[in-house]
This record gives sequence, structure tokens and C-alpha cells, in this order.
Amino acid sequence: MTTPAAPAVNTVAWFEIASDDPEGVQRFYGDLFGWRFRTDENSAAVGMDYRLVSYDGDEEVCGGVFGTRGDMPGHAVFTVLVRDVAETCRTVETLGGKVLSQVVRNESGPDFAYLHDPSGNLFGIFAPAGS
Repeated sequence: MTTPAAPAVNTVAWFEIASDDPEGVQRFYGDLFGWRFRTDENSAAVGMDYRLVSYDGDEEVCGGVFGTRGDMPGHAVFTVLVRDVAETCRTVETLGGKVLSQVVRNESGPDFAYLHDPSGNLFGIFAPAGS
């Protein structure tokens, strides 16, 4: 088996689906597309329901489904791999976008932030921890 190439910087490299019914979302996309799911143990350790997604026939994780517990509306969002989350947040504001969450530093995973483009479309950015 060959090792998959790492995603290129400034490309869509992850997706997330948020729902107050993650079990139902898992069943829907699993039945529809054959996606596979497994619990993210790091998230579970801090009480978060986060399920990692891989495609049928591919072990590489490509996205996630998380339970909102009703704390936010359901949504789907794409995330872009960047070199520096804080710097990209500053650039987003310069270009007329809005930073919705400042950089979230994650000891067991990537640093990330959520933003709006100038039209109000939600998207995320992430970089490996400590980038």
C-alpha cells in the first residue's frame, strides 16, 4: 500500500458536518456513499462526540462529523490547509472577510479557526499544531 500524498497548502483538505443527531448523519452518509466512521479518541477524552470519516476502500481520514448537542445549528463546512492560522485570519480581515473564532490551539491536533468570506459563507482553516 502506498502512502497518500499530504494535501497541498491552500487547498480544501478536510470537511466537517455538524448535527444534533450525529448518529443519523452517520447512518445517512454511510448508506448513501459508503463512508466509514470511527470515534476520535482525543475528542472523546474531553467529552466531545467527534467521528472521523474515511471513504469506502480508503483508510485515509478526510473529514469529521460532530455532535452539536443543540449548541449551534447544523451545518457542513470545508476547511483549507494553511501554513499559519493567525496570519491567514489577519489576511481574511484585510480582504473583507470576518473571523468568527480566533485561533483555537489544540494540543492533540491541528490549530484552526472559522471565518466568513465577504459574502457571509462559512469556511474553516487549519494548520498542524504549533505551525
